[in-house]
Amino acid sequence: MLADHSELTLQTLTEQSQHFVDIPLKAARSRSTASALTESPVTSNSISTEQTQMESIPATLIPGDGIGPEVVAATVHVLDALGSPFVWDIQQAGIAGVTDCGDSLPVKTLESIRKTQLVLKGPLTTPIGDGFRSSNVRLREEFNLFANVRPVSTLIPGRYDKVDLVLVRENLGGFYVAHEYYIPVGDDPKAVAVATGVNTRDACIKIARFAFEYAVKHGRKKITIVHKANILKALTGLFLEAAREVALEYKDQVETDDIIVDACAMQLVLNPWKFDMLLCTNLFGDILSDQLAGLVGGLGMAPGANYGSDIAIFEAVHGSAPDIAGKGVANPISVLLASALMLEHVGLGELASRLRTSITTTLRTDRIWTRDLNGTASTGQFSEAVIRRLATT
Repeated sequence: MLADHSELTLQTLTEQSQHFVDIPLKAARSRSTASALTESPVTSNSISTEQTQMESIPATLIPGDGIGPEVVAATVHVLDALGSPFVWDIQQAGIAGVTDCGDSLPVKTLESIRKTQLVLKGPLTTPIGDGFRSSNVRLREEFNLFANVRPVSTLIPGRYDKVDLVLVRENLGGFYVAHEYYIPVGDDPKAVAVATGVNTRDACIKIARFAFEYAVKHGRKKITIVHKANILKALTGLFLEAAREVALEYKDQVETDDIIVDACAMQLVLNPWKFDMLLCTNLFGDILSDQLAGLVGGLGMAPGANYGSDIAIFEAVHGSAPDIAGKGVANPISVLLASALMLEHVGLGELASRLRTSITTTLRTDRIWTRDLNGTASTGQFSEAVIRRLATT
C-alpha cells in the first residue's frame, strides 16, 4: 500500500507486533510518495551522490514474516536518522501476502517493484502445502535477478578474526530451482525422485563477468571458482569452463583459482583467510554462504543482495524465526547491512560507510549485542545505540 501521510508506525505494517509501535516509518520526504513512484525509476547508473542527497528515491519495502516487521522497522528507523532519501512503498509477500490476498507474491507487490526497481526486504516464509513456491525464488525468476552477493566480515570477537569475504552466487540455474518429479513404480507413486539441474553457458559467463567486475570495482584481488566438476562433469564442468574463460579477460587485474566444493567447505573452517571472493553455482552458493555467516557470528550478521539488469533486491539472509517473533529480541544487523548495500547501489557510498562504521562501533566499542550474540540488547535498544553513534560518525 502507498502511504498517504508523513509517518507510519510498525503497527501499520503488522498487527501482530507490539514492541516497536514507537518506531516511525517515514513514507515521504520532499515530495509525495505517489508522485515519486510515477516518475522514472532511479538506478545506480542514473544518479549521482550529490543528486540523491537532495532528491527522494522511491523504493519498495517488504517487511516480511515473523521477525521481519521488527528488524525492518528498526532498520528504517536508523535510515531515517542517517538521512537516507528513500521513500517507502510498503508491500507484502510470503505468509503476509497470503493473508492479505491469497498469494505469497501479490500482483501489487510485483507492480511496485517494477516501478521502483529497488527493494528492501525482510525474511519471507514459504507457506506449507501444495501450490506454494518460495517467494524468494519467484522474485529472482520474475525479475531475472541473476546475481546474488553475500559479503561477510568479522564484527565481533569469535573463533575467526579478520574474516573479510564476498560470495557471488549464480541465482537462476543449477539444482536449486527445484525442477523435480517422481517416477511411479508398481503401487508406489513416489518410488523414484528426480531432480534436474540446468546451467547454460550464457548464464555462467554472465555471472562470472559480474563477479570479476565486482572484484575490480571493490578492490578484490582474487576469485576462487567453486565447483564439483570431478563428479558433475557437465553441470558444474560448464560453469568452471565458462568462469575460466571470463577470467582470462581479467588476468592482469584479478587472480583466479578454483576448488572443489567439499574441499572449499573444509578450508573455510581451517583457513578462511586464504579466500577473498568465492564464485559459486546456485546450490553451492546457497550452502556456503550460510557457512560464511557462521564464521562471523551467524545469519543475523550477514546481508544479501540480488541484482538483475534493472532491479535490485536487498535482504536479510536469515529466516523469519517465528519462535521469537513479537518478542523484540531479534538481531537487525542483517537488514541494516543490507540497507548499506542498497545505499551503495544508488550512489550513496558515504552514507553507507557511516552506517557500517556506526554498526561496527556499537558492537566493538560499546559492546551492545543482541541475544543471538550472547548479549542482552533488544532490537530497539540496538537500533537506538546505532543512531547514537551516527550522531558522532
